[in-house]
Amino acid sequence: MSNYQKPLPVIQPHSAAFWEGTRQHKLMIQHCRDCDSNIFYPRKHCPECWSENLDWIESSGKAKVFSFSVTYEGLEPMFQQDLPIILAWVDLPEGVRMCTNLLNCDPDEIEIGMEVDVVFQQATEDITIPYFTPSSPVV
Repeated sequence: MSNYQKPLPVIQPHSAAFWEGTRQHKLMIQHCRDCDSNIFYPRKHCPECWSENLDWIESSGKAKVFSFSVTYEGLEPMFQQDLPIILAWVDLPEGVRMCTNLLNCDPDEIEIGMEVDVVFQQATEDITIPYFTPSSPVV
């Protein structure tokens, strides 16, 4: 296992199913049983109807880039080895938008609307982090 030295998420009771899903390489999305809304990021209540009647669905893991930013310098030392870092908002077909890092992608090749797929990287024994990567090689 890697010697992961970056900040880790704090797993809360309302986000535990999400993190258990990532450990199994599944991208889980919260779903409100009362108003049929899909929800991301995990919450205690539905942001649409305030219901606590929530469950989980598995996402396709496919998305399209909505927006992105590339960082080339000026980060905390623990992130220097990852430069350039591509931070992106991606839209999933389940109707939610996620903030993520794009991996295995030349910053000059990124385009709004580019198709990406979820990939998982194990950070610790308990935490696996979802990222996204281009669906097909950019030509």
